[in-house]
Amino acid sequence: MTDNEEIIVDSLMNFSEAIEGTTAPEEILDSLSLVDVLYYSFDGKKHQGQLIVNSDLEDDVYEIFALIEQLKFPVGKVIPVVAYSWDDQESMAANNTSSFNFRVIEGTTKLSMHSLGKAVDINPVQNPVIYPNSVIAPQGAKYSPSNAGTFTADNAIVQEFIKRGWHWGGNFEQPKDYHHFEKP
Repeated sequence: MTDNEEIIVDSLMNFSEAIEGTTAPEEILDSLSLVDVLYYSFDGKKHQGQLIVNSDLEDDVYEIFALIEQLKFPVGKVIPVVAYSWDDQESMAANNTSSFNFRVIEGTTKLSMHSLGKAVDINPVQNPVIYPNSVIAPQGAKYSPSNAGTFTADNAIVQEFIKRGWHWGGNFEQPKDYHHFEKP
């Protein structure tokens, strides 16, 4: 980075602001960290955003985002889901990359790995969820592997997550969840 390269700040919250209004229990909140990350967005400019992740995964997230920045892999934006009133659908529709969100897995009563800060969703518009009934979320998204910001199995970022013990939603049987990475 050159000294005169401007960084566009997409998110600059403190931890209290980033978790405001969540219904997560105290023991989960105590296990979380707020991580500042740098990335290039689709405008070709360097941006700074934030993720709330499980503290045990903080190093993985920092290092993977360093790779994302180095590769200039475009990322829409990275803003804690509180900015979307904890609405996952709204966050995805805005092409927001996120992690912690205390919620259940869509269509179930089971807590999502996002509830523990152990999942990261990157570029949901380029990397949507495709359900067995062909419903795609977010609405209007399309999975086109040749488009910028899209993941495929051989992508260096996908491979780095897997090397570190994360699971990629593109490898899930059903639904295909191309934006989703989780570490059990």
